[in-house]
Amino acid sequence: MRTTLNLDDDLVARAKALAARRGRSLTSLMEDALRAVLDREGRPPKASTVDLPIGSGRLRRGVSLDDNAATRDLMDDLG
Repeated sequence: MRTTLNLDDDLVARAKALAARRGRSLTSLMEDALRAVLDREGRPPKASTVDLPIGSGRLRRGVSLDDNAATRDLMDDLG
């Protein structure tokens, strides 16, 4: 598919130089770069872990895992 893009002159010059060094066409270099960006954006975010507030090896007094909203509020308060 042919398309027209307005790109920064320096960016195109750098891309052409890189493509030449790698023995590739500018088109194939741009396709790979676009695929890499789209693949990275399409991945689900990495799951984060949450450290629950503990004291003496157990949950702190007043923390109830049965109340999600209160647990979230406590975690927000702790930073």
